[in-house]
Amino acid sequence: MLLTDDDPAVFSLVRPAGASPYLLAVDHAGRALPRRLGDLGVSAAALATHIASDLGIAEVARRVAQHLDAWLILQNYSRLVIDVNRPPGTPQSILTLSERTRVPGNEQLSQVDAASREREIFAPYHARIRQELDRRAAAERPTALCALHSFTPSFLGEARPWHVGVLYNRDPRLGRALLAGLRRDPALVVGDNEPYAVSDETDFTVVTHAERRGIPYVEIEIRQDPIADDAGQARWAQRLTGLLQEAYASAP
Repeated sequence: MLLTDDDPAVFSLVRPAGASPYLLAVDHAGRALPRRLGDLGVSAAALATHIASDLGIAEVARRVAQHLDAWLILQNYSRLVIDVNRPPGTPQSILTLSERTRVPGNEQLSQVDAASREREIFAPYHARIRQELDRRAAAERPTALCALHSFTPSFLGEARPWHVGVLYNRDPRLGRALLAGLRRDPALVVGDNEPYAVSDETDFTVVTHAERRGIPYVEIEIRQDPIADDAGQARWAQRLTGLLQEAYASAP
């Protein structure tokens, strides 16, 4: 066993009885490390940066859930333990190098130890999302999935100009509607599948839970500096709330 009774829960739920059609998911909300893994050989300073979690996005998501009355799940463990938005077994699932930071605790990881991270962290998180989607499907309740992330203002020394990115893959309905809404604000630089794009190789949450079920979805990436404080988080939550409602109403 990897996790003990003293370790944090794998995920947290907010507004589990939410009435909104939106189901919100934050894959990289937390930076907890299982006690048995120590610090993975990574400094406390590095663990406080974007390599360990998506800074600011959990606070934005909590506000959006409150405004929309939406079901929200937040995954509490650092992506350095296992990335729950990457297919298990792929190179990006358990990193040995994150940007320029080595992760010694992930080097020469045995298949048994990798499997325990998948079984005890990855699997319960996705099982809970699946359970909620099954419940809604059984009730014939309309549902849209919104995955929320944040990204660092620069990566490997290259500045990123986008304030926000809208990501989608096979089903662009909700993504394009949200993209149009965001681009009405001339002050925003809005990425269309930038700085990342959804694919079967690089994403798990929206591909598995939305595309394979045929439900509308969108993945949102917000740059971390505009949501670094309470005021910015509140401002972005208010903006997204209105635009998500509008996108859901207008998407074909």
